[in-house]
Amino acid sequence: MATVTATPLSSETEKLSKLRSAVSGLNRISENEKSGFINLVSRYLSEEVQQIEWCKIKTPTDEVVIPYESLSPPPNDLSETKELLDKLVVLKLNGGLGTTMGCTGPKSVIEVRNGLTFLDLIVIQIESLNTKYGCNVPLLLMNSFNTHDDTLKIVEKYSNSNIEIHTFNQSQYPRLVVEDFMPLPCKGEIGKDGWYPPGHGDVFPSLLNSGKLDTFISQVTPKTLADVKGGTLISYEGKVQLLEIAQVPDEHVNEFKSIEKFKIFNTNNLWVNLKAIKQLVEADALRMEIIPNPKEVNGVKVLQLETAAGAAIRFFDHAIGINVPRSRFLPVKATSDLLLVQSDLYTLVDGFVIQNKARTNLENPSIELGPEFKKVGNFLSRFKSIPSIVELDSLKVAGDVWFGSGITLKGKVSIIAKAGVKLEIPDGVTLENKEIKSAEDI
Repeated sequence: MATVTATPLSSETEKLSKLRSAVSGLNRISENEKSGFINLVSRYLSEEVQQIEWCKIKTPTDEVVIPYESLSPPPNDLSETKELLDKLVVLKLNGGLGTTMGCTGPKSVIEVRNGLTFLDLIVIQIESLNTKYGCNVPLLLMNSFNTHDDTLKIVEKYSNSNIEIHTFNQSQYPRLVVEDFMPLPCKGEIGKDGWYPPGHGDVFPSLLNSGKLDTFISQVTPKTLADVKGGTLISYEGKVQLLEIAQVPDEHVNEFKSIEKFKIFNTNNLWVNLKAIKQLVEADALRMEIIPNPKEVNGVKVLQLETAAGAAIRFFDHAIGINVPRSRFLPVKATSDLLLVQSDLYTLVDGFVIQNKARTNLENPSIELGPEFKKVGNFLSRFKSIPSIVELDSLKVAGDVWFGSGITLKGKVSIIAKAGVKLEIPDGVTLENKEIKSAEDI
């Protein structure tokens, strides 16, 4: 359980006063950002962490988490569908860098398959809707200061598409030095390392501050926001709520991770009425749980205070969850996930990644790749072509392993190269229920 150490009121007031004075001199950010940052820190210093009473947590019922199968089918009338789509804005959070997979730019420009990036697929999906139904669904990208410049250059390639693309930046907050609670940029760290984007919960105020919220409210009767992550949906005191691991008491962490009690998790997708967002942000009512994120920058211990967008669900009236099938959720967090979506397990249809019907097992194979494959560049260089894995149950690869082209993997396959040995899997081989430790085992 994340906790806040009790601090004497005078000490809190003094810290905030000094911090407010220091932040006022930071010319790199707007007055809205300064105000939002001070508000977040003030809450962190003064508010007690809301304790979750474990005994009150219940598995959500079909009244608060609706089975996907129970939703009404789409209308047969194209004009009715167009009318619904004309109320839609698609927002993607585009502030993340692909650093986990060794990339330096926006994660959205990692190639998924057939030379197409995540962003390409998103654009193709929306273009297909706009063409088929004669509608104008716009795409809205929330960038961070890390991805803003690159994204503006990237979206130029879509200038001739039948889709409007809008961008705005989420807030930029100074990292706090733990020792004295002063902004890191005031300590001489004038580069990007002195700053951070305060989590995807910032999407709501940034959408309002950017002016985009009012723009789209004036154009549509809006419905959608997309792509946030983390936690599990629970029923708590009669309301659907997002439970993050930071809120879980230590003695219940293993239970939280179990799929027996918590079978539903957040698939990083929100559908929200934009007028409701405007009303709640202007009333300062979206007070999501603060997530303290400690870091170290050039030997200095710093703190980032963040919020998660999904945690806002409890502030919206009549909020519900939808329990969607696994086929609608295909995250790519690591190169092992990238292997799945690049393989013959999937095909592309109108920008959507669809599971190959030749796969009889609805569950994806479990993929475990060693550190040699962690970065996208290394991952791609070690495969002449992605193996066929339609009949694969599990794959474990470790050590200096290289794959040829036209390889087929079936059943349970383990390839573990000995230390200091380069192990090459030749072109065209089929490995079925094999443990490979040397070339002789192939």
